[in-house]
Amino acid sequence: MGLDRHLPTRRELLAGSGALFAWSQMPRIARAEGRDPRLLVVILRGALDGLGAVAPVGDPDWISLRGDRALLLDGKPPALPLDSFFALNPAMPNLHRLYKSGKAAIVHATATPYRERSHFDGQDVLESGFTRPGATASGWLNRALLAMESGGSVDPRGSRALGIGSVTPLVVRGSAPVMTWVPQKLLPASQDTQNRLLDLYQHTDPKLATVLQARMKLASLGGAPATGDPMSDDPTLMPPGAARVRAYFTEAAGTAARYLAKPDGPRVGAMGFVGWDTHIAEGAASGQLYNLLGALDGAFAAIESNMGDVWHETVVAVVTEFGRTARINGTQGTDHGTGTVAFLIGGGLAGGRVIADWPGLKPAQLLEDRDLKPTTDLRAVLKGLLRDHLRVEEKVLAETVFPGSIEIKPMGGLVG
Repeated sequence: MGLDRHLPTRRELLAGSGALFAWSQMPRIARAEGRDPRLLVVILRGALDGLGAVAPVGDPDWISLRGDRALLLDGKPPALPLDSFFALNPAMPNLHRLYKSGKAAIVHATATPYRERSHFDGQDVLESGFTRPGATASGWLNRALLAMESGGSVDPRGSRALGIGSVTPLVVRGSAPVMTWVPQKLLPASQDTQNRLLDLYQHTDPKLATVLQARMKLASLGGAPATGDPMSDDPTLMPPGAARVRAYFTEAAGTAARYLAKPDGPRVGAMGFVGWDTHIAEGAASGQLYNLLGALDGAFAAIESNMGDVWHETVVAVVTEFGRTARINGTQGTDHGTGTVAFLIGGGLAGGRVIADWPGLKPAQLLEDRDLKPTTDLRAVLKGLLRDHLRVEEKVLAETVFPGSIEIKPMGGLVG
């Protein structure tokens, strides 16, 4: 599939769920070793419920914490066993297969340094690599790319630019050249997302807020609820909505992989999927979260398939801005939390394990008596991948890519 030259409207940009941003260069050290590594970063926007994705079934406090919403090995459907302590959401058989073959790993109880609960600020910290929001206009992946070439310059030959700056994730903004691809058919925003956008623009762009509110009212008058919440737990809407989301995830991820797999294509990229803000009717074993994880699992299969012969040199890191509350709320969802999971897949991984310094689930062990306590800094994971897979120097990682992180040592042993 070629570069999509469709220029989305502003409304589509607001509602869109993902985009690919990539570069065509690779580090000289890797070339000298006869390697041709690929790295894809997938951002799950909205904050993933790590406990709903990877359940600590061996923790004695797990069932009392989540009650009948707790994933279990003998549940309906049963969770997929990973080891003697953790089990995977049953919506993810592809990830389970990769895990069993040593091509996937999971980091649990992880988080960035951010400890508040704003999506905007949390994503800023996740993508900038700084410890506070608003500190820079560049992203850690862009700065890592610059560090791969001597003198901080990158040869732009082979890259193509499409300037849609308003949707470019912070993680890839910076001096390195960027190629973007945006799917022509974008998913509609959920009602919750529309309301949050409306609130945001009422404070920052009143004119746009007026237009958005009018559009929302028009849509409601049209009687098309399925377009308002493609991940609805309503059984009359769920099947087509779930199928639409799965198809979108698969197309976007497959396209990213095809670009990365090209001999003259990009070697480093990032893409994002929205929809993970599961405040209401989360549904770990069915419904909203289950459908999202199933769509993500389909994206994993598309990446593996479309990477082809270079799958063995590929690593994919799936990250999110923060986790969700350990307990289910009054609307059968979860609120903004802290600790969560990161998924790692790829033929270049040394996987087949859950990496966790488990904090426990007793009330006194939770962060502020509400969140899974983070015990692994996500920067350690990302630094480990950048050092060992792309050969970025540790000093550069500590001073430039993740400034002020000298005390956060790169996690070793992640790649084969």
